[in-house]
Amino acid sequence: MKYEYSIADVPTIGNGQLAKGTWENLDALWRAAEPYTRVRANDVHLPLSLHYAELLLDQHPEADPLVTRIAILLHDTGWARVDEKKIMTEGFQSVDWRVSDIRVQHEIEGCNIARELLPTLGYDDALITKVTDIIDGHDTDPNHNSIEDALVRDADRLWRFAPTGLAFSALWFNKTPNQIRHQLEDQVYPELITEAAQKMAQAELGFSIKLLQLDVLLTPHLFRQTSLL
Repeated sequence: MKYEYSIADVPTIGNGQLAKGTWENLDALWRAAEPYTRVRANDVHLPLSLHYAELLLDQHPEADPLVTRIAILLHDTGWARVDEKKIMTEGFQSVDWRVSDIRVQHEIEGCNIARELLPTLGYDDALITKVTDIIDGHDTDPNHNSIEDALVRDADRLWRFAPTGLAFSALWFNKTPNQIRHQLEDQVYPELITEAAQKMAQAELGFSIKLLQLDVLLTPHLFRQTSLL
């Protein structure tokens, strides 16, 4: 991972940038989804990921903003309906965590929640299908099938490059911040699909390294031991 872009160069959360687009109001959906956002810090992850998605939408006017924004808002709500004890032990800290049954289940339940909530808010079947197609496999399938799918996957990952997401990742994966930093550089950054997301990731992680003193607090014997989504 190269650091060609800094926090001064790229519109991103780390420098306080807001998306420039004009978006449909999703307050009613937020209220409907709130009961499903209290697990696994999704009441932090989902709003931040939505903001990253909107910043990416500024760079990708060809994408459907409503599909993208609804999909990122709902993509991890399914964690609220799986066995909470297994979220960390199987979904984050097991050998095969990336394709674990608990991750598949959270995708299935996220689709179910979308199918339950969206019709009550007036969204049609065509949009709901596009949203659930993105939620289904967003963690366990490495392939994206549309620009909206790509933006959701990138936004889901981008929050980890900022201090908040990096800190939660260290907690969930039981690793040090510097371990997470190197996993982001080596494994997560290459998975980013869009150039806009890659620039944001460089800017955010470079800033996180400075804020968290990660070039000072070195633990080289701990680096590169596990994989990270």
